[in-house]
Formats: sequence, structure tokens, C-alpha cells
Amino acid sequence: MALARSRRRRSPLSRWRSRTRQFGITLVFVIVGSGLWYTQEQAYRDQLSWMGVPTWEALTPLTVHRVLRNDGFLVGWSDIRVNPLWVSYLLHEVDDPSAGHRPGFRRDWRTLWPVAADSYSGSGYDRGHLAPNYAIAVVHGRQAQQQSFLMSNISPQRPDLNRRLWQRLEEVVIDHFVPRFGVVQVITGPVFPERFFDNVTNRVGLVEIPEAFYKIVVVPAEEPMALAFIMPQDVRGDEPLDDYLVSINEVEARTGLNFFPRLPEEAADVLEGEIVAEGWALEEVARQPARF
Repeated sequence: MALARSRRRRSPLSRWRSRTRQFGITLVFVIVGSGLWYTQEQAYRDQLSWMGVPTWEALTPLTVHRVLRNDGFLVGWSDIRVNPLWVSYLLHEVDDPSAGHRPGFRRDWRTLWPVAADSYSGSGYDRGHLAPNYAIAVVHGRQAQQQSFLMSNISPQRPDLNRRLWQRLEEVVIDHFVPRFGVVQVITGPVFPERFFDNVTNRVGLVEIPEAFYKIVVVPAEEPMALAFIMPQDVRGDEPLDDYLVSINEVEARTGLNFFPRLPEEAADVLEGEIVAEGWALEEVARQPARF
């Protein structure tokens, strides 16, 4: 009886081999699963970005961010600034543009700090969309529209900027540029003061207040075209849009981001180094009032 039990008992070497085999099988599943997830995630990012999602020129605590995936748009979220550093989305023509009623703002559980729908109350700042409600709803649907009201897509904007000048630019993009070119890539986000500690306490609750906002609009053609804007917080709201044209290089210098990391250097020098407004017919809509 004792002899039978001793035969059934596995030796330490046998147990070690069995555990090694189990670990190896688990590791293979993890690697394969991670590879499939990365491939799918990269494919989704590529659908919503042109020449790669923005990354940092130099890795610092102020430029590092996490990419939050949403239906129709991507957010580069900073847990230091408690802001999106960039939001990227593609817009294209649709046959019957229409948007549902505005959803309510809500907290995004993916952010490290709790930014609630009422976090801006009494601050004097609006909850400014970066991926815009109307354009996202029209092109990407109801679920994408609802996700555009997550607080991870929001940044503090002065009312005259949010409700007037910024809204006018959003409308020109979807009503004028998209029909003109068929497809445009948009990257937008906040601009903060150069020295972090000059602005570290300038916050709405936990959220740092930007000094300005940028928007880059690209026609992703064989010979791409681009316009970039930087709009400060202290605008009146009725200024011509073309007063705020800048080069993409200036936006990169003020944000520390590289917006098109896969763009070859020669092409980047041409696209990002100059302000070229020809072909956009911006002058036709630069003074156009807001829709609302």
C-alpha cells in the first residue's frame, strides 16, 4: 500500500516541469492576446488619425499622456494637467446630416482624478468641448455624441470663446471644409503657459486652466493641406477666424507635441512650417456668425 502511494507521488522535478509547462502555456496566451489587442487598437487609432496619433517631442511629466479610445474620436489625456492634451477625429461628408438632442455631461471613470459634470460650477468657465457635439453626432452617430460629453473631452473655456469664436470655427469645419474637401482630419486641444509653476494653481477644482486653444485641420490627400489656429481665452468672440492662423510648428512649439509622427521630415517641413490659406476659401466664412 505504501509502495503504491509512493509511485503516485510526483517527484520535485516532475512538478517543476508541469508548472513550467503551465506557465509557458499561460505566457503564450498572454502574448498572443496582447498582440491581437495591440493590432486591433492600432488599427482603430489609424482609422481616426492621419500619420499616427500625436506624441511628445520630449518625454516630460507635462507631455506624457494616455490615449483614451472613444467611438469616433481619440483623447490624449494628461493626469498632471487633468486635461486632454489633444483630441483627434476624422470628419467626412454624410448624406443626411442630423444630430440628436444634447446629452448630459458625465464623469469618465478612466481619468485618475474625479472630474464631475458640476466641477466647473461657479467658476466663470464653460465646459468646452474639444471633439464637438454636432460634428461628432452627424458623422459618427449617437453613441459617439454621448461619449463627447464625457468630462475627459472637456476643458475650461471662457464663454465668449466657447459660445462664439470657438463655436464659429467648429461650424466652419463641418459646414464649409468637410463639403469642400470630402474628408478632413482634426486635432485640437489646450495651450498652457510655458512655465508650469506659473499656472500650477490656476485651476477649476483639479483641472488646470489653459491660456489658449489650438485646432489643426488637415486634408489628408496625396498632397496634403493644413490650417492651424491658436485662439486665446480673452477673445471678444466676433473676431475674424483668420486673425488666429498660425503654423503647425508654432502649435508644436507651444504644446511640446508632435502631431504627425509618421510624416516624413521633408513633407513635415512643407506642411508644418508655413501658413498657407490658399485653397480653403476661409475668407468667405472668416466673419460668419455662429449658427446659434
